[in-house]
Amino acid sequence: MVVRHFTRAADDGYENDLVPGLRSSEDAGRLADELSFAISRLEELRTAPPGLYGEVAALAARGDVEEGLWLTFLIAYLSPLEDADDPFSAIAAARVPWESGALPRLDGIALGPRSAHDPAKGDEMLVAHRAWAAKGGSQHAILAGEPSWDASRRFDRAYERLALPGFGRVPRYEFVTLAGALGLIDAVPRSLLLADAAATPTMAAKRIFGIGDPLLIGRRAGDLAAEAGVGLAAFDLALQNWGAAGGVRITAGSALPAEPDPAVRAPIAAALLVD
Repeated sequence: MVVRHFTRAADDGYENDLVPGLRSSEDAGRLADELSFAISRLEELRTAPPGLYGEVAALAARGDVEEGLWLTFLIAYLSPLEDADDPFSAIAAARVPWESGALPRLDGIALGPRSAHDPAKGDEMLVAHRAWAAKGGSQHAILAGEPSWDASRRFDRAYERLALPGFGRVPRYEFVTLAGALGLIDAVPRSLLLADAAATPTMAAKRIFGIGDPLLIGRRAGDLAAEAGVGLAAFDLALQNWGAAGGVRITAGSALPAEPDPAVRAPIAAALLVD
């Protein structure tokens, strides 16, 4: 069992019904920073995706959805590197085309902080992903589901259908978020899907919202999102970064500056009652 301890800033009398677990304006301010970064990153993915994200968007635009979903899966599964000249270099080096039927060679590959790859299990996940796609007809057929579904239902169902052994909550949520933001499927989250109690976003959410029940956490996160005028999709990366040890931000391949955009941060800070 892994036990994570979050560093608490000093209690300075901060109170806010939107985030009842917080007692420090410093913690609330950091949450505003991380939500701002995550929101800007989602906008970057939609309008000017960097690195391999841009290639995924180009594949989606020309209708090569299977190749785009395969590359998106590899990005979510292996995770972009931090503190590297090219955060996508390891993924690009390992990548093989979807239509080739081959598997990437992952021996000794450098992994990003959100990776689900277990070197001890070799290519087990890659084999499972290809078998999953073959059983369902195609990656897109499984993830897109029924044409009548709205974007939120499609997100939830796609997430459920990606329940492959070893492909945990963080990479699964990231995969569907990326697929939606980059134009591969019409999917937008309506919930945080925090069933994985050991995931950093889940643990951070419990502390911020002052409760352990995933349904009540989701309700409180929805209240904060509505008050701040932001979408729930941003909460996933924001919660992970807020709860990260040492306060080191995961950029997930973003090319954005470290400082949050003041215009993006302002309504969040107003909702959280911080400067």
